[in-house]
Amino acid sequence: MPGSPVSIGASVMITPGASGPPDMGTIVAVFPPVVTANGLPLATTGSLCMMINSVWGFPYPLVIGPTASSGVQVAGRGLVRTFDRIPTPPGILLILGPPAAPFITDQWPP
Repeated sequence: MPGSPVSIGASVMITPGASGPPDMGTIVAVFPPVVTANGLPLATTGSLCMMINSVWGFPYPLVIGPTASSGVQVAGRGLVRTFDRIPTPPGILLILGPPAAPFITDQWPP
């Protein structure tokens, strides 16, 4: 899904969540090496999200799965963009945003 890259603080949603209903979360860490835009490190596959279980309310970590942009990669990890749907156990992770650099659009397929 073509879109603008995201960074730390972007909202994400996993469907189904840990207990069934979708869980919401935020990207909290982007691991080196990183590429930046607008002074922010851009998220790649392998970045860390902190999710909140929608049924019980407990937080849990979730690593972004391996499938994102096929054209823009940093050290072999695909760039994560707004509205990407990334297979990440236990479900599909939807990247909601906001974008780190709305003036950049990655047109490569996942």
